[in-house]
Amino acid sequence: MEGAAQFRVEAARLEGRVRDALLAAGASAESADAATRAMMHASRLGVDSHGVRLTEHYCRMLAGGRLNKTPNLTVDIRAPGSAVVDGNDGLGHFAAYRAMEVACELAATSGVAGVGVVRSSHLGAAGAYALAGAEAGMIAFATTNTDSMVALFDGAERFHGTNPLAFAAPVPGQLPWLLDMATSSIPMNRVLLHRSLGKPLPEGVAADAAGVPTMRPEAVEMLLPLGGAGYGYKGAGLAGIATMLSAVLNGTTLDPDFIPMYDATDISTPRNMGHFVLAIDPEKFAGAAVFGEMILRYLEALRDSPPRRGARTMAPGDREWTESDRRARMGIPVDPDTARYLRLD
Repeated sequence: MEGAAQFRVEAARLEGRVRDALLAAGASAESADAATRAMMHASRLGVDSHGVRLTEHYCRMLAGGRLNKTPNLTVDIRAPGSAVVDGNDGLGHFAAYRAMEVACELAATSGVAGVGVVRSSHLGAAGAYALAGAEAGMIAFATTNTDSMVALFDGAERFHGTNPLAFAAPVPGQLPWLLDMATSSIPMNRVLLHRSLGKPLPEGVAADAAGVPTMRPEAVEMLLPLGGAGYGYKGAGLAGIATMLSAVLNGTTLDPDFIPMYDATDISTPRNMGHFVLAIDPEKFAGAAVFGEMILRYLEALRDSPPRRGARTMAPGDREWTESDRRARMGIPVDPDTARYLRLD
């Protein structure tokens, strides 16, 4: 949510400052390019929690040694449709984009390809990598598990992370279909915002230290899974899928075992995060032409479905592409702390 004190910055200028900051912190050119690309994706589409505001954090982790400044990525092809990318403890964006490239390359032959990522770090917005797959002509999926912040259904402690699931697909003549969602009811940033504004939270999205749902932001100790107090088993199950594919399948770190992302006492130990991406080549099924015709028909029917009064029916991604257009015209909002760090104020 944007605040009144935010700066509006033209995208090219902002992108240059972010990349310069990462390079100044010692990141390799390839690492810096990937992280900048992923953060700008988020900031352009309105996912500000995963946008350029993270630049300072990544630079601190590079300086502290948690992140390898010059990672040497390696790719191990395990089968015609599977591979593992070793991120060498570098910026997670670098490893994730490479994983999606490998998945697309393999899927072009095998039809479907899954690629795991090991020894990685914070992924950022999962939708950035799903979008990269869609731009390559694939139906794409990306996920990661993260440090514990969300209770289980009827749970009384943090267990899963906010574990995102992102999907994208190409659409002929249009921007891709794009769904990027957390498996928690709300992000923790929403709690912090309500805390600062002194406003109550919606019902059934967060809980206190005993796992009891609360609307008081100052009492929040954990988030509730997607579906809230009554149907949170759905979100908890989806979060488990992210953990299964990212950590269990790859033999990396489980959600409760992570060094917290913002742990100020240890910024030198790598976190060994795992990610997972998937690419599906439409050409190897009904064919790319048939897929293109079908998804256009599907989206036309979806957008033409009657909305309730005063509303609009939208496909996944429509809201984000609209926001991207708005920010292209008006500039990207940047909070004051990030603006000062990037020397934009």
